[in-house]
Amino acid sequence: MNEYFLIAKIDSAFGKEGFVRITSYSDFPERFFHLQKVYIEFFDDKKEFFVEKTRKFKDSFALKFRNFDSQKDIQSLIGKEIFVDEESLVKLPEGQFFIHDLLGSKVFRNNLEFGILIDVLSYPANDVYVIEHNGEELLIPAALEFIERFDPINKILVLKPGDSFYDDDED
Repeated sequence: MNEYFLIAKIDSAFGKEGFVRITSYSDFPERFFHLQKVYIEFFDDKKEFFVEKTRKFKDSFALKFRNFDSQKDIQSLIGKEIFVDEESLVKLPEGQFFIHDLLGSKVFRNNLEFGILIDVLSYPANDVYVIEHNGEELLIPAALEFIERFDPINKILVLKPGDSFYDDDED
């Protein structure tokens, strides 16, 4: 079964040649210049669309899909979300991971299961992991000084030992 990842939403028609203006949800906007195919959902089924051209205008992008050549052709696409499959995901540098890889990971500290990573919050300084620990939500900076390693295949995040901000008060 294919897994799909949301990258944008179609906002409106753009010009008269079948382009659609999109809102990007991607942290990598340059990806739109390299897209060859995307998926758009119709009636709970993802349909494959081929990208012919990409244009950038100020802070937004416009895409042209194969066989969509006029404003009339694209009317059924307005308001739809654009997805990519795993093959079309942006390749991240070593040590960086997608949020969907992190969510649901078991978190370990001192070789003991510590909790579950339930959310990732994005802040200007750095992201923050939200870990459910003993029924409470604990916030830990997503910084190398706190993280020993992450295994995305087995969904295991190992914290470095000894950081007092997540020690239990029962010393």
